[in-house]
Amino acid sequence: GVIGLGAAAVPAASLELGLPDDGSQPTSTTQRRAYDLLSEGFGPGFNGPLMVVVDAKRSDDPKAAFTQVTDDIKGLKDVVTVTPAQPNKAGDTATVTVIPNSKPSSTTTEDLVHAIRDAGSGIKAKTDAEVLVTGSTAMNIDVSQKLNDALFPYLALVVGLAFLLLIVVFRSVLVPLKAALGFLLSVLAALGAVVAVFQWGWLSGLMGVEETGPVMSMMPIFMVGVVFGLAMDYEVFLVTRMREAYVHGEKPSQAIVTGFRHGARVVTAAAVIMIAVFSGFIGSSESMIKMIGFGLAIAVFFDAFIVRMAIVPAVLALLGRGAWWLPRWLDRALPNVDVEGEGLRTEPGSGDKDPDDDRELVPA
Repeated sequence: GVIGLGAAAVPAASLELGLPDDGSQPTSTTQRRAYDLLSEGFGPGFNGPLMVVVDAKRSDDPKAAFTQVTDDIKGLKDVVTVTPAQPNKAGDTATVTVIPNSKPSSTTTEDLVHAIRDAGSGIKAKTDAEVLVTGSTAMNIDVSQKLNDALFPYLALVVGLAFLLLIVVFRSVLVPLKAALGFLLSVLAALGAVVAVFQWGWLSGLMGVEETGPVMSMMPIFMVGVVFGLAMDYEVFLVTRMREAYVHGEKPSQAIVTGFRHGARVVTAAAVIMIAVFSGFIGSSESMIKMIGFGLAIAVFFDAFIVRMAIVPAVLALLGRGAWWLPRWLDRALPNVDVEGEGLRTEPGSGDKDPDDDRELVPA
């Protein structure tokens, strides 16, 4: 299971994030037909022009600064057209329109945006004019970069808090660690599947993907949040019953069988329902909705049937009693929430009285 999910996660290393444009629409829509006509007539970059703003208020010679900016941008790679600078009435600020050679969602256009900004630092040193890049294409690139930078801190925060909470619930170190690592494995495998289908074009005909391109920038964060909640639900459904059997006296191997017998039905039913719901969105004509539906469906399948109901019992069986190990100092420091009802085990012979029974009770 680990090797299979690891292989599925390999394409995630090539993940490219971006926001969809009209080029990702179905060919039957007017937006896509207009997009294709502009691309054929004027080049693919005409659909995503870049607006460069030159702020020369601090420059001694604004006109020379405007000329310097246009000349430097013309010399950059992947530039088709640079319009003459259009100054304002005061003559201290101007806009320059840049037409890239590539479509708006391509990595080449993203590199061009960064190249213009890098060139702006040199221009500022020479002329004291500030160069800014805006427009819908540049904003989409910036939003995608922000979301990409936030993905790993967000993932670390979510997994870290879950790890601490599961330590309290399961009174173990290795079980929460296994749950967190299993979640990461299923998410990476699902992202790899999304990249393979929607970015590389594998099985794109089967999924009805007409145009491949970058993965929607909001997709990974959205998928992590939804799948994390479902994965932890499945973990609690399954492993809580195993720990309950172990706490109540069963051997570790027998507790796994007992817990799986009771919990697997709930996990299977819940997973099948969620997979069916998410799969319903795969038939949408919108590539964004189709991508979300496919990613969530495949992530739930990986997590429920491979991680929770195959890898988790196997790891617990290999660990034996060590799976439920918790250092004494940590056991004393953690609050006792008693999820398994360990405190309900009583035996006769104690001085504590049950108000409804004359028998003396003693905690197990």
